Amino acid sequence: MTLENKIRLIAGTFILASLALGWWVSPYWFLFTAFVGVNLIQSSFTRWCLMEDILR
Repeated sequence: MTLENKIRLIAGTFILASLALGWWVSPYWFLFTAFVGVNLIQSSFTRWCLMEDILR
């Protein structure tokens, strides 16, 4: 599995997990969903991703 595929898998897992937690635990978990989305947008413009640095 390439690094790019790992990042997409992790981002998708984070989004689905935070949506489930926001629905069943606390709406504040939706802020984590927004954080992941903003990070994906930011990385598309800057070509820098924190998760990529962590996985290396």
